Amino acid sequence: MKKKRDARVYWTILVAFLIGFVAGSFYPQSQTGFVTQNISNTSGRFKVDMYIPAVDENGNGIATMLEVQAAPGNGRILTNIDKLLFWVDTQYSMQVAKQVAENITGINADKFDLVYTIKTNNATIVGGPSAGAALTIATIAALEHKEPRKDVMITGTINGDGSIGKVGGVLEKARAAKSVGADLFLVPYEQSSDTFLAPVENCTKTDNFVFCQTRYLQKTVDIGNETNITVKEVENIRQAANYFNL
Repeated sequence: MKKKRDARVYWTILVAFLIGFVAGSFYPQSQTGFVTQNISNTSGRFKVDMYIPAVDENGNGIATMLEVQAAPGNGRILTNIDKLLFWVDTQYSMQVAKQVAENITGINADKFDLVYTIKTNNATIVGGPSAGAALTIATIAALEHKEPRKDVMITGTINGDGSIGKVGGVLEKARAAKSVGADLFLVPYEQSSDTFLAPVENCTKTDNFVFCQTRYLQKTVDIGNETNITVKEVENIRQAANYFNL
């Protein structure tokens, strides 16, 4: 009886194995990772590095590195909290960047985790709203596994419809872009020139005294001419993506 029972177990296992082998030959392996076109690597993560301009506490323009990684996941938005203060407006800009990137690429961003890192020891100077357009460009590139042009930088807020909004400190940011080798600086619509109050000092000498008065006069400069960099106005993220070759 024991030999008969062992034989039945043996044949049962063998038949189950054969059924599984045959079934597997007819049904392909399930796909994981990126689920749309334009992605050559369907299983791994992709990282994008690009400079973003900012203005420090002294009013000087600086360029700092933004890193965005896209990896198969559950739609989470993550940041390196050792480098970036968790401002509400920064979180909001990342959420909008994800939404707009999804609309532009047609990729379901909820299939991925997006990790944002600002590579600077003073990330507090990178305001969430003014980095919105750059965050969106980097997110598009990460989702599509593409490298954006390194000689292009952008400043501007990002809105849910993909439009790019105005920011401050454009002249200083253009200087920062030029300092790291950018040839093209993208700015919001109607911000290729900058108007500010420039001090004008007038001094008169009476006997042994010098009396000086400082007046502030409005001055408008062309940012491209002032910084020796090509400046282009962009109204929405699709226009900007074209300049980045995305």
